[in-house]
Amino acid sequence: MSFTDIVILVLTLAFFAFALYDEILINHLKSPTLLSIPLLRRSRADGMIFVILVAILIGNNIHAHGSTFTTWLLSAMALVGFYIFWIRTPRIRFKKAGFFFSGFWTPYSKITAMNLSEDGVLVFQLGERQLLICVRNIDDLEKIYKFIVNNQ
Repeated sequence: MSFTDIVILVLTLAFFAFALYDEILINHLKSPTLLSIPLLRRSRADGMIFVILVAILIGNNIHAHGSTFTTWLLSAMALVGFYIFWIRTPRIRFKKAGFFFSGFWTPYSKITAMNLSEDGVLVFQLGERQLLICVRNIDDLEKIYKFIVNNQ
């Protein structure tokens, strides 16, 4: 196994670990998920560029009669990347004491202000930092509001 194969394997496993963490593990961390809201995707263009670049690498490896193992690793990376960027739905998961947003835990005690912009973006002020939450369905903003009011 070459150094390139090791790097591709590690990156593919990291992508796969993130997918498992985001889909399965977060639901059980801290406490059971009480409310899960789907969010808008940021940009599919970045994911498309990644998958196309990996497809070019696969084609280049096949054309140069490279290792079959490398082709399989690149194919696995392309599939996991396709899942993460195109199939997986980003979500915000509300728990008893806080919420998971973009894979990171934020306790409710860190929220200093909560605002709603004119274009339907929920803004959590966390001291110096802001979290911009763009929900897929505008009615979900009311669910979030009711959940936070009832649980605080």
